[in-house]
Amino acid sequence: MFFVNATIQMSGQLELPLDYPGETRTGRRSESANAARRGTGHSGSHGCLMLAIVARSNVEQAMRRVRQNQGSPGVDGMNVTELPAFMQHGWEGVRQQLLSGDYQPLPIRRQVIPKVGGGERILGIPTVVDRVIQQAILQVLQPIFDVQFSRFSYGFRPQRSAHDAVRQARQYVQDGRRWVVDVDLEKFFDRVNHDVLMGKLAKIISDKILLGLIRRYLGAGMLCDGMAIPRHEGTPQGGPLSPLLANMLLDEVDKELERRRHAFVRYADDCNVYVRSRRAGQRVLRGLERCYAKLRLRINHDKSAVARVWERPFLGYSFWVATGKVVKCRVAKEAMNRFEERIRQITCRNGGRSLQQVAVKLLGYMRGWREYFSLADTPGVFQRLEQWVHHRLRAIVVKQWKSGTVMYRELRKRGIPHLRAALAARFARCWWHISGHAILNKALTVQEFDRLGVPRLVLQ
Repeated sequence: MFFVNATIQMSGQLELPLDYPGETRTGRRSESANAARRGTGHSGSHGCLMLAIVARSNVEQAMRRVRQNQGSPGVDGMNVTELPAFMQHGWEGVRQQLLSGDYQPLPIRRQVIPKVGGGERILGIPTVVDRVIQQAILQVLQPIFDVQFSRFSYGFRPQRSAHDAVRQARQYVQDGRRWVVDVDLEKFFDRVNHDVLMGKLAKIISDKILLGLIRRYLGAGMLCDGMAIPRHEGTPQGGPLSPLLANMLLDEVDKELERRRHAFVRYADDCNVYVRSRRAGQRVLRGLERCYAKLRLRINHDKSAVARVWERPFLGYSFWVATGKVVKCRVAKEAMNRFEERIRQITCRNGGRSLQQVAVKLLGYMRGWREYFSLADTPGVFQRLEQWVHHRLRAIVVKQWKSGTVMYRELRKRGIPHLRAALAARFARCWWHISGHAILNKALTVQEFDRLGVPRLVLQ
């Protein structure tokens, strides 16, 4: 297993291709992980896993999480606000069916959302009750599986985040690995093979009732145009259990990469392997293709590539070299374009909304965007974006003033001298042009936008 440490990084050892008979890892797993893999320890009690899943405290925690996440109703139309009443009167019957192995999940509701960059993503929305059950399963299985997962797998795992994955990738680049094998799987969540996945689960879980329940969740039909379409592959995104099952399936590739001592980072189905040359990257890509083929998955060659790290964004970030040959992060061009597109939608001047309403929407979007891209070390770029957002807000106000007479009156109220206010009022219909003028910057200050709750991208 490959570990990032000073000895390996300083040795300059060449990456081993996946088909190279390299050394195995000498370190030991934790005793609980070894026990789970052997079918002892954790897995020795797997006959009682269903009892742990339906335990009152576990189900209550799962219900709180589902209510917190909100989400759309499933095919039965029940929403999260109706959940407490159902749990009080109908849960006992569901619990007995779960323990006896007779519970049959309802079909999932098909929902299609557009993907960034084109195409569509298919979501499968389970019913609220099925989301509670899946969440309860997740809470019991996560600790068992997580100890076995690679330390370089970051997606949908406790105490790990996309920021951790980006930091690890940046460290690889800092250590001189300036080529990346950027792998994109073709419709991964729609192509997961149920037999392969269940075979892997059966090696760890001995509770046949639980295995049967997971299998039924995998095969639950998808309701489309009033008809339930059977599913023979895929774990559609939308249910709490899907990310864990995806990590379980892809862990085999992680272990092979570790065994070959490759420098890699995986977040969900996004896997980047960092190497020192194009030739090494091409060998790794061929090896990965064989590994994924064993799992009956295919690499999307149109979106995968061996390229310089500066050319391939990772989780919305790209890398650059600052003074002193220090590798830093910045917002990737594609992510920047998406931000600007979303801001244009929110601040559209034809929406007929007040500035306060626009500010509320900006608050929700910009705060989350700023927190996610807090690793980006480009304050000048953020300052430019912040000024551009304020420019668009001023343009909204100018258009709402409608006429030169109103603009003159409003500017005078804000302390603008007579001649300057009159000059600006002559261009009252040139919304974008005049909203960028120094007169409007003085009249509609940044502090006024702060009071409305518009977030800053450059923290003071």
